Amino acid sequence: MARARLGQPVSRRLGDLLIAERLVTPEQLRRALDQQAAGEKLGAALVRLGALGEEQLVGFLSRQYGLPSITVTDLDVDPDVVRLVPPSIARKHEVLPVRRDGSTLTLAMADPTNVFAIDDVAFLTNLQVVPVVASQAAIRRAIERSYGPAAAVTPPGEDAPSVEVVGAEPGPAAEVADAREAADEAPVVRLVNAVIADAVQKGASDIHFEPYEKEFRIRLRVDGVLRESATPPKRLEPAIISRLKIMANLDIAERRLPQDGRIRLRHRSRDIDVRVSVLPTISGEKAVLRILDRDAVALDLARLGFDPWSLERFTTAISEPHGMILITGPTGSGKTTTLYAAIQAINAPGRNIVTAEDPVEYHLRGVNQVQINESVGRTFASTLRSFLRQDPDVILVGETRDLETAQMAIRAALTGHLVLSTLHTNDAPSTVARLVDMGAPPFLLASALSLVVAQRLVRRVCVECREAREVDEAWLLACGHEPVGVGGATIHQGKGCAACGFTGMKGRVAVYEVMPVTPDLRDMILKGASTAALRRAAQSHGMKTLRQAGVVKALDGVTTMEEVLRVTMTE
Repeated sequence: MARARLGQPVSRRLGDLLIAERLVTPEQLRRALDQQAAGEKLGAALVRLGALGEEQLVGFLSRQYGLPSITVTDLDVDPDVVRLVPPSIARKHEVLPVRRDGSTLTLAMADPTNVFAIDDVAFLTNLQVVPVVASQAAIRRAIERSYGPAAAVTPPGEDAPSVEVVGAEPGPAAEVADAREAADEAPVVRLVNAVIADAVQKGASDIHFEPYEKEFRIRLRVDGVLRESATPPKRLEPAIISRLKIMANLDIAERRLPQDGRIRLRHRSRDIDVRVSVLPTISGEKAVLRILDRDAVALDLARLGFDPWSLERFTTAISEPHGMILITGPTGSGKTTTLYAAIQAINAPGRNIVTAEDPVEYHLRGVNQVQINESVGRTFASTLRSFLRQDPDVILVGETRDLETAQMAIRAALTGHLVLSTLHTNDAPSTVARLVDMGAPPFLLASALSLVVAQRLVRRVCVECREAREVDEAWLLACGHEPVGVGGATIHQGKGCAACGFTGMKGRVAVYEVMPVTPDLRDMILKGASTAALRRAAQSHGMKTLRQAGVVKALDGVTTMEEVLRVTMTE
């Protein structure tokens, strides 16, 4: 990340320069040095003792550093701009963000030579920092006015504290001692901790550490979209990757093969699991960290995004004593969250619930969870076979990958068990064709299948900065909208603010296509009906397609039409 360019550096000590300018006397300088408080800058001490006025000092520093000055005493700073810099950083470096112009942030500083302050703010905001000079005392007063008293409790998510590695074990003996030493150096440790803490604060699901031929960049996946976070110097790349390997208990000497590990972190008294994947590329090793923060996941069915009709059908299906429920969609579409929310809804002391997952992402109280490990023969099919000897009521299979798993799940559903699983298909009706293509007999499928849910995640419009605009209903017809005859419709979009990182979008919500397997659909499955025929029949019974459900959410002001078109297919 580019560092702000300062004016000409001051080549002589501040006191000597002030004397040379005849702004203070040698006697005043000696008295200020003798009475200078801990952490107090010399200029502030001179102002406090009355040897120099605040405006004189600011004007002098402005001339010496070749930077503009600013008076912050009565400055009314936009709260969105203030929130860009955490209060702890503002107080630590005694700086105040005063204006944002595109990708540039103007930062009031008493000491514009403090490159550590500039680097910290640039890293946290991902903006180009332009320093301006202000008096230290005025900045302190402005910080108290803008952020509140220092003793006040900082709201969650406003600060970016470091993270603590929990339960880390010594890594394998490495033959590259210099790499280990570099990885343990304070700047590298601080940088990695700051990146992870920043990602957790912003609600990121993944952190990408990406090497290229001449640069090294870090990106965060926030609300399903990658954003550039920082660009550390290329020379730090080996040390940063080595640090991640040490935290994940991986072999830092192995650079030819992919490696996978896990880190347990504590952030704001919460335990967070991080899955680490290291992949050798032609420009170095790329590392991706998947953040699994249970506290950030809503396991309440009513909050996931179901419309009332779909929620009623889904709740009814998971309350049945037996049957097979499938959740479909691409990787990263929130299928696991929906499964966990379903399990949470039906979890009770009178039910024996067992799950087979790869990996186990969140621990559920009262649920027997099994981690799949194919290297030792613990596959989905073998684990499912063992489950049937464990007297289960509800079985969750993380993914139906092959015919053997599909057949075992179908048989479990037909023998009095409720089975929940996931599958990769584009929509709910095509799930039947996918299972038949895998080799599942249609007559068994028709008997076992009770409900299919397809889902996607769309980004929410930021509630802090959303704006309404009117559009013609005809514009929405091509998107699957069913006109109600009023001629116009209201949709929303975010203009961008500090709360949403100036993207206009914050958070995500699921869009669902729920297909109950009615008696009519069972007959059609048994007769080998096409996917298109199944879709038409399901719609006649009340099913909304993904596109239609997305349009409803756009009209409700939850998301934008652009988001709906991005994640759903043309029908």
